[in-house]
Amino acid sequence: MSPRPLGRSGLSIAPLVFGGNVFGWTADEKTSHRLLDAFIDGGFDAVDTADVYSAWVPGHEGGESEAVIGRWLAAGGKRDRIKILTKVAKWPKRPGLSAANIVEALEDSLRRLQTDYVDLYQSHEDDAATPIDETLEAFDRLAKAGKVRAIGASNFTPERLEASLKTSADKGLARYESIQPKFNLYDRDEVEGPLADLAAREGIGVIPFYGLAAGFLTGKYRTEADLEGRARGRTIAREYLNEKGFRVLAALDAAAEATGATPAQIALAWIVAHPAITAPIASATSVAQLDELLAGARLALPAEVIAALDAAR
Repeated sequence: MSPRPLGRSGLSIAPLVFGGNVFGWTADEKTSHRLLDAFIDGGFDAVDTADVYSAWVPGHEGGESEAVIGRWLAAGGKRDRIKILTKVAKWPKRPGLSAANIVEALEDSLRRLQTDYVDLYQSHEDDAATPIDETLEAFDRLAKAGKVRAIGASNFTPERLEASLKTSADKGLARYESIQPKFNLYDRDEVEGPLADLAAREGIGVIPFYGLAAGFLTGKYRTEADLEGRARGRTIAREYLNEKGFRVLAALDAAAEATGATPAQIALAWIVAHPAITAPIASATSVAQLDELLAGARLALPAEVIAALDAAR
């Protein structure tokens, strides 16, 4: 399991990123800290969060995930063993990519994270109302100040990412070294095609979210009855319980029978093996779930299994 370069930033990460959206939400603080310990003890080294996590939960206001990570860092002294990826732009309290907002949001994130730098600071979504050069100049100043080691983007179209890269090149500014699109065995359109071509041409790391399609690709949810009481049940029913979803599950079942691995492990291993991908992001709410994910990131699928999964569209 070799580390993979994160764009041209000089940073490298293991081929699985822990999705910190669950911290302080579906994983309480004690569980979250156990998960982080198990993750890095398992040889992995990057956690992805955002200032907006978990503002959607009743009674939360945002910043909860970063604060949970920050208290873990303060208690354990493990800052040098993990790379922290966080984001700005989507939180209604700190919206957009204006220079002032980026600077203020980072200071807030650093305080919650209890650290003096972020390894990868990402634009959580595009902001058409702010000039691209204003955004990148702000990121560049933060990088030169040592508060950010690299910058990345999330939810950008290939066209807007390419325009940003051109601005960085023309003006000598820090450039986006990574992109976070939605990508898994079911959701492939955002990556396969123009984005993969751009990333390969420009040396951009691709760290996709939704690697298990909100849990659908674990194979545990095949009817609406299976989703009762689940936090993401409505999303799974709406997006994945359909003919295409059942084809994908059938391919996962066949791959599980051929390899002895679980559907979740196979779904992650397929992403890890994809030539366009640096490392998928996936979440867990128990150490048992996490152990399954780590095994998936280490799993090498036979070529014929990958081909069969590729064909399940």
